[in-house]
Amino acid sequence: MPPARSVEDLKKNAVTFWPTGLADKAEDVSVIPRLIETQDKFISLLYLADKSPVCWKNVLPQTVQLPPNLFLKHLMVLTDLGGEPLKRLKTEIAGVFRNGRIDYVWRERQYAYDFRSLATRGGWDNKSLKVDGKGIRTPGALTPPMEDVAMLLMFGASAIHAALPDVITDKCILGDMLGKKQELDRFVRQRYIWVSKITGGATANALGHLAQEYVRERLQTLLPDWGFSRKSIPDISQTGGRTEIAFDMVAASPTGQYCAIEVSFQFTTNSTIERKAGQAKTRHAVLARNGHHIAYVIDGAGNFERASALTTICRYSDCTVTFKDEEIETLAKFLLSIRGAKSL
Repeated sequence: MPPARSVEDLKKNAVTFWPTGLADKAEDVSVIPRLIETQDKFISLLYLADKSPVCWKNVLPQTVQLPPNLFLKHLMVLTDLGGEPLKRLKTEIAGVFRNGRIDYVWRERQYAYDFRSLATRGGWDNKSLKVDGKGIRTPGALTPPMEDVAMLLMFGASAIHAALPDVITDKCILGDMLGKKQELDRFVRQRYIWVSKITGGATANALGHLAQEYVRERLQTLLPDWGFSRKSIPDISQTGGRTEIAFDMVAASPTGQYCAIEVSFQFTTNSTIERKAGQAKTRHAVLARNGHHIAYVIDGAGNFERASALTTICRYSDCTVTFKDEEIETLAKFLLSIRGAKSL
């Protein structure tokens, strides 16, 4: 077994944050943590902006770390109305809000708001509203479509118009809470607790899948005659041979050699790397006993906070690399070496 790679060397050759090719996809599935991080600012803004129903527009430019598109994303998540339903709603409500105006009641007084994008084509999808994966990372100025959607999401349920879709009357209620600290705090925090419970596991799984696909695609390009779609290796099992051991990925050479590959990219620390470390010694032993190998692709700021777990993984790995392109090339060269093939 070759000398274990040190955690220090691994960290020195890491990309640490999501590679450019993965950044947009990662942001799509990891926006909830960012919303939770800024929920206090969001609550404070709606609490302070209580002089009029449109006062939030004046306060918003004065905030730090809460640009208009992130503010709108908060509203969309809290009302459970994303880009797709908004696109459909835009067409549906165009005939309800005649002349493009919504009349609504706020604090027992009637107000009117003139939509500026209701009659235009497009504009209410995630990309146009700058709340998609790419847009949400770039602070955007408040545009007419963003303002229109924000007003609808906050005051739609207070509209006095007949024949409004139930989804508006049921969900677009936040405007009624302006200036009400306790109500806002309770509603926003309870909502995000619920959203986090539902999306937390899915988010982690989705990010893990993205990381695995990133590695698989690059290895497949470097080794086009290899297979990287397997999750198990023949005759490698647990529970007395009843259950195959599942790996993130298995590299299969054209001549029948196998190498298990475990992948982990964690921007924030969690238990995934601890689980992999706990399995590392046993997995290496059973694979070595059967003439196979195991490699790890490890990166991300969160993983490097778990030095002890990484040390264990490096000790029981035949090849440990990061997400950097040159590092994945090193892994490809290692795979070629286990069958005595020519170098890349």
